Amino acid sequence: MKKIKIILIVFLLSCVTAAALRGQSDRVKYVPKYKDPLLEQMEAIRDSLKSVRDSTTDAIIELQDQQKKEKEDREKKLRFDFTSISKPSSPEVFTTAFHFPPVPQYYTGTCWAFAGTSFLESEVARQTGRKIKLSEMHTVYYEYIEKCRNFIRRRGDFHVSQGSEANAVLRITNLYGIVPRDIYPGYIGDEKYDHTLLTKEIKAYLNLAKENALWDEEFIISGVRLILNKYMGEPPNSFDFEGRTLTPLTFAWEILRVNAGDYVGVISTLSIPYYQQGELEAWDNWWHDSTYYNLPLEEWYRIMKETVVAGYTVTIGGDVSEPGYNGFEDAAVVPDFDIPQAYINQDAREFRLNNRTTGDEHGIHVVGYKAIDDRDWFLIKDSSRSGRWGNFEGYFFYRDDYIRLKMMSFLVHKDALKSVIKKFDRADLN
Repeated sequence: MKKIKIILIVFLLSCVTAAALRGQSDRVKYVPKYKDPLLEQMEAIRDSLKSVRDSTTDAIIELQDQQKKEKEDREKKLRFDFTSISKPSSPEVFTTAFHFPPVPQYYTGTCWAFAGTSFLESEVARQTGRKIKLSEMHTVYYEYIEKCRNFIRRRGDFHVSQGSEANAVLRITNLYGIVPRDIYPGYIGDEKYDHTLLTKEIKAYLNLAKENALWDEEFIISGVRLILNKYMGEPPNSFDFEGRTLTPLTFAWEILRVNAGDYVGVISTLSIPYYQQGELEAWDNWWHDSTYYNLPLEEWYRIMKETVVAGYTVTIGGDVSEPGYNGFEDAAVVPDFDIPQAYINQDAREFRLNNRTTGDEHGIHVVGYKAIDDRDWFLIKDSSRSGRWGNFEGYFFYRDDYIRLKMMSFLVHKDALKSVIKKFDRADLN
């Protein structure tokens, strides 16, 4: 009987416990994360091996960088010994036309804008008597806009770069006008122009548009403007000048009074017939201007020289990579080891144009002339860094042979071509 009571009590207690448990809900709790000892050991081994590999790689890269630097430090550039050259002693010995002091382009590929703007300033002074320092970067700003429009219209089949031709200054002035430099210097913060990040950002933006087939021109251009404004500042829609409120276009028309149609580019090449107009075959002639007048070399050079001697200026563009081009000497000549003087002719020039050893690398402004020992020397206003390595910051002396062999084109007022334009007319009739 006693045993039965015990069994009954145990049964009742189990029932009560089960009932109590049925009334409770599931519970959660936080416990430390379990770290498997074996996996932790394997991870430690892996990390130690990676550390060894990384340190080895770092050592290799550091050694390679050191070797590259040592090689760069040992590098030499082939140069011509100017000891025997009778060159001008200074810019002061030249007969010059009015021009403002040289302005550096710093870390940009905008030599064309500095040369073209300087040319425009000289032309304004020659024709109106006004001496007004103009903004190079106003033109550069809108040249970027036009290049980006071309990228969109060609659906991305176009390389947007910093280069162009000097006559782009006239083309952009005709489209957008121009302003004095103090109205729009074209920089924010440091006045030492550097367009490295600017062009990188524009290219990334345009590539994004291309990848996503975004070809709404005004929408994309509005984004380009934001990038330009960020690095260059926003050009003014109007500004005050001599008591008047002018737009960039009215300033160009009414104050500067320069007509873009009065200026022509001149080339000398065998690739198109003489006394016909054609295209300058150069990367920076990106809008494919085909209005260049083509002349035989001797006539091309004669007109360029006579123009400068007569008190005009010209812009000129061509190659600056030869041993006879030396910024520390402030001079550019053609050494005999390159080609003897007697052999510098149309064929020698064309050979270099054809094999690309003469290229359209740099635009400059020719502002003066001097004859020394029966050789022609030209005073060059230069915006590049190499033009600041010598004794005369921003000036170069080019001898006649360097211009005849290595310069591709020049820009000049059409009055300088009066004597040959009739030949072009006759050629057109034939």
